[in-house]
This record gives sequence, C-alpha cells and structure tokens, in this order.
Amino acid sequence: MPVSQPAPLPPAWSGLLDDAAIFPPGDVPLHDATAAHGEHRRAWYADLLGSFVLRDTDLPLVRGLPHPLSVVVAGGAGQVAGPLGIAARLGLSVTGLEIALRDPDDLAGNARRVVAAVDHARGEGLLADDVTVFVELPQVDPSYGWEAAADEVAAAELRIKLRTGGVEAHLFPTSATLAAWIDAALDREVPFKCTAGLHHAVRHTSAEGFEQHGFLNVLLATVRAFDGASRDDTVATLEERDATRLGVSLEEVARARRWFTSFGTCSVDEPLADLLSLDLLPHDSTEPPR
Repeated sequence: MPVSQPAPLPPAWSGLLDDAAIFPPGDVPLHDATAAHGEHRRAWYADLLGSFVLRDTDLPLVRGLPHPLSVVVAGGAGQVAGPLGIAARLGLSVTGLEIALRDPDDLAGNARRVVAAVDHARGEGLLADDVTVFVELPQVDPSYGWEAAADEVAAAELRIKLRTGGVEAHLFPTSATLAAWIDAALDREVPFKCTAGLHHAVRHTSAEGFEQHGFLNVLLATVRAFDGASRDDTVATLEERDATRLGVSLEEVARARRWFTSFGTCSVDEPLADLLSLDLLPHDSTEPPR
C-alpha cells in the first residue's frame, strides 16, 4: 500500500522560522540543537524552516553541518572576515550574516563600518553576493541617528534586523515603537527580520507577565502599513489578541513576506503548534507535530 505524502505547505510560510534554539531563553546546547534541527529538516513541516542561527564562535564546532546557517557576528564590523574564512575552510553553507550596531553615539558611522566590512568580505571572495546581511538596529524609538543608520543600510542594499523581545520585560518594544520600526523599513524599501520574543502567533501576556508580540500580528501590521494603514491602525493590528478579529489572510501573509522575511525563534514547535491550531497549515500530514 503506498504511503500517503503530506500536502505541501503554502509558499507564504516557506522559510519563516530561523532556528535559534541555542539562544536565550531556549539555551539548548549546540550539539542537541543541531540534532533537533536535522529532525525538523526531515519532518513534514520542513518548508517552515529558514536557517540555523549560531554565533561566529560556534563555527568550529559544527564542521560538516549540511544545513544553511545564519552567523551572528559577536565582535563588531572588524570581525566579519575571520568567521567567514573559517566557515569556508570547514565547508559550511552560510546563507545569512547578522551583525548588531554597537556605537550608540555614532550609529550611522557604525553602519558605514559594517557596510565597508561586508564589501571587503565580498571583494575577498569570503562572502557570496547571495548571502543576506542583516544589520541589527538598537531597541530605541527611531531618532535622527537611528534613521541615519537605517539610511546607510538601505543604500548598501543590506537588510534590517529588529529585536522584538528578550529575557526581561523592558526588552519587548511597545507596539508604537515596533510600528515605527516597520514604517522606517518600509519607507526605505528594506526587508527585515525579527528576533526574540515572537514565541506565538498572536499577541499575548506570557506567564512571566511579559507583553509579547505575535508573529502573525507583525506580518499583518507590515502588509497593512505597506498598503497605507495609519500608524494608529498599525499599532491596533500589533495589539490585537484575538486571531479571529485579526483576520489572517494567506494572501496578506504572502505579500508581507516580501518585507518581513523571517524571525529567529528558540522553539520551532511553538509557532508550528499555533499555525496548526489556527488551521493555517495542512492537517493531512503523516506525522503529528512534536
């Protein structure tokens, strides 16, 4: 008797989840995280996965790992080339590079240094043209310096990384701040990814009392802002806690993905479970979610 095959996932969800299991609050040991990532890659929902996210200092520990990697540069612009050289020698597939701006007094200058380091790495053949580079902007309301740094990222055709949570309540941006970040990215026509805090599909209060954004809220806020929604309407979409009132449309999600490309999550299982519970993924798989 032939084995039934799971229905393919809608393209709107492809590559949405970057597996950041080794980062807080997950803090999964690297070996366990890479093993679990391999299991996810073999599962019926594998299309949901983007890259495996790791620190540049972890590269020597994953020699031969066949999966696409996003490398978080820990040492600033001056440390871009070294880890890429290590990855090349180890035969690793780097598809993303993520680097945070670290000079709050000169964010634009810091962004220019990152751009120069990326250009140098590309010129040396260490960074392929198709590797996506995300520049993480600070978790503050957009100021002149923040906006100027975003301009530098846009001019270099790099992408923006937004931190949407953390292990303390103050690390979760308000809806107004997040709406301003989304508008800034859209104004510059710069795609962005998010990281941290998007554990579930819809906005909620966590057991710790943290006000956590939902990844569906962010997707829909992005596409609606792109379509001309006011800042107040974007904030309202970010703050909606009822998935029914949120009005999730696969067509809107697909269009949002042009701009909100993915998010790093320390748990693949939680977003997967939410998408299934909201009937947004096919149910006829041969394997239940873990």
